[in-house]
Amino acid sequence: MVSATPGKRPRDPRLDFFRGLAMFIIYIAHVPDDAWADYIPARFGFSSAAEMFVFCSGCASALAFGQVFVRRGWLMGCARILLRVWQVYWAHIGLFLVLAGISIAATRLHLGNHDYVADLSLGLFASDGLSALLGLLTLTYDPDLLNILPMYIVLLASVPIVMALARLSRWLVFAGLLALWLTVQITHLNLPAGGAPGRMWFFDPFAWQLIFFIGFSFGMGFLPTPPFNHRRLLPLAAAIVVLSIPVTFWAFTDTFPLLARWRDVLVPNGIVATTELHALRYIHFLALAYVALSLVERRPSVLLAPVFRPIVLVGQQALATFMASLALAWVVGMVLDTVGRGTPAIILANLAGMAALVAVARCVAWFKSAPWASAPKAAPVEPRSSAAVIAQPAE
Repeated sequence: MVSATPGKRPRDPRLDFFRGLAMFIIYIAHVPDDAWADYIPARFGFSSAAEMFVFCSGCASALAFGQVFVRRGWLMGCARILLRVWQVYWAHIGLFLVLAGISIAATRLHLGNHDYVADLSLGLFASDGLSALLGLLTLTYDPDLLNILPMYIVLLASVPIVMALARLSRWLVFAGLLALWLTVQITHLNLPAGGAPGRMWFFDPFAWQLIFFIGFSFGMGFLPTPPFNHRRLLPLAAAIVVLSIPVTFWAFTDTFPLLARWRDVLVPNGIVATTELHALRYIHFLALAYVALSLVERRPSVLLAPVFRPIVLVGQQALATFMASLALAWVVGMVLDTVGRGTPAIILANLAGMAALVAVARCVAWFKSAPWASAPKAAPVEPRSSAAVIAQPAE
């Protein structure tokens, strides 16, 4: 049974820090032909920032929405989830319209001599606009670059099911999550993405639910927090992280083809492995997360240092900064197509983009603080006599 946990939990700086870190990595990874992308964590292991983002989103969903189920009951929890799904859905639609508008304008202006409309897979709108519009609104058309938010919508919509199962047994929850993930590995169960025959969602929600709801389970207390810096677990997790580097980092695989062949044997077809959350990606992420959190656990206050404050701030406004990261990366890619990708341009593009994410986070945080609600009240107007009002000249 789900135990009641009264009161609202304080923010966890670890959660905000790693969500913010994921936003910066996602930005770099989405800038087309960005040289810095050769050195993001995904190049040094099987997992990527996507796992970090989804796992942290699961934890955050437990703290923000899961506790509503506990405090106010299942129906009110469903209402809270429905509101968030509504918000994320329109965020997805709005982001698509922004990117589509930018792409159409840039293509017509011949920026970089590039067809950005084709890059965003907008051709379906030219050939069958009504079907494309219907597909966009029903999430059966999942354009390139916009495949995380639809998955997040499905995962959020699954929270009431998980909370209902948790009332019966937490083990029933874990058995169901694992069974669904195994079903994907065997049958390739997925949702149609439209745009081309047989095209499916890039992030299969029936597979990625496993990592989302493991994070959710830690946030809800369904799973106990593992002991960090354990004398056996830490060396094992570190070994998994270190041993994955030679078979994933391009500097090794390009130099020694045997390592590349081993990688292909361990994780055949990288795109499918990402779509269906291959077991090694999952294991590698859990190992990497355990190592990182064990290091943080030794000096928890380090994340509160001023140098990390921008990262934490970006993580606190994850939805807004995620949307901004994709739009910024797309625009910055157009600029680089025009001016070239020399070293100074790449450095400036990445630093400017990350600074912009911090600015977006600060702006959103300011609006959320509702400063107008705490503004000082205007001084009361002194009453005047009727004669004074009559005597006042008309303007």
